[in-house]
Amino acid sequence: MGTGPKGSRGALAAALFPAEPRRFPWGRPVQIGLRTVHIAAMAMVLGGLPMGGTRDTLLPWIVATVASGALLLGVDLWKSCAFLLQGAGVAVLLKLALLGLGELFPAVRFEWYLAATVVASVGSHMIGTWRHFSFLEWRVVEPREKH
Repeated sequence: MGTGPKGSRGALAAALFPAEPRRFPWGRPVQIGLRTVHIAAMAMVLGGLPMGGTRDTLLPWIVATVASGALLLGVDLWKSCAFLLQGAGVAVLLKLALLGLGELFPAVRFEWYLAATVVASVGSHMIGTWRHFSFLEWRVVEPREKH
């Protein structure tokens, strides 16, 4: 680690963007479990909205959705923040923006949440060359471990 602003900036960049993504112990089973909770909870929120669900009645599902989503994002960011600059990460950021629009425009919240769900599904299932395309390096970056 260097001294002064330039050295600490280099250390921060190395911590956030390691040359090789860090390995997360039990990464695959943890992500599968979190993703299962996330999908089920979001299904309850998305299904509850057109059935007249309110923030109060949907709160446990909202909390489960947010918590599982934050943990999923945390796992990916812990591996490397470069994730946000790749196709899958950009899809997550777009999904979060659509969810934010649902909060800003509650009269059409269902439509924004549905759009976010579509983006999330496409982002999770698009071909690997798109998921791992780095907009920073302008090339496909092969992940060290599959997820």
